[in-house]
Amino acid sequence: MGGSVIDGILVTVLKRIAHAKGDVLHGIKCSDAGFVGFGEAYFSTVIGAQVKGWKRHRRVTLNLVVPVGRIRFVLHDDRDGSATCGQFQEVTLGDSLYARLTVPPNLWLAFQGAHSQPSLLLNVIDEEHDPAEGDAIPLSHFEYAW
Repeated sequence: MGGSVIDGILVTVLKRIAHAKGDVLHGIKCSDAGFVGFGEAYFSTVIGAQVKGWKRHRRVTLNLVVPVGRIRFVLHDDRDGSATCGQFQEVTLGDSLYARLTVPPNLWLAFQGAHSQPSLLLNVIDEEHDPAEGDAIPLSHFEYAW
C-alpha cells in the first residue's frame, strides 16, 4: 500500500490455501466487513500496464479481488466534508498481496495493470450494474503520475 489512507477504504487480507492440484482463493463472505449485500459479481481483465478509470459510483460499494496477476488501484477522495478530502490512496493487489479492497460509494477509482501478463479482477457489488449510477471522467482530470 502507499499514500494516504482514505476514510472508508478497507483492505482485508484473504486466505489462500495451497493445494498440489490448484490453490483455493477466498473472496468474500456475507459475514465479512465491507459486505453490504449482493447484486452482481463480474470479472475484468487488464492487459500489461494499461490504465482504466476514473470511475465513481454514487450508490454501489465495490469489493475488488485480484486472483491472477497484479493491479495497482488508485483512489481519490473529493467528497465534501470528508476528513480525507483531496487525498489519494494507492493499493496494489495480486500475487504480492492477496487481499480484498472495499471501496464505498462516492470515491474515484482508477487502476493499472502491474504485471507483464494479463491480470484478472473480480468485483462483487451490492446491486446490479446500472450505467446511470456511475460517473466517468478522463484520466487527465486529476494530476496523478501513472
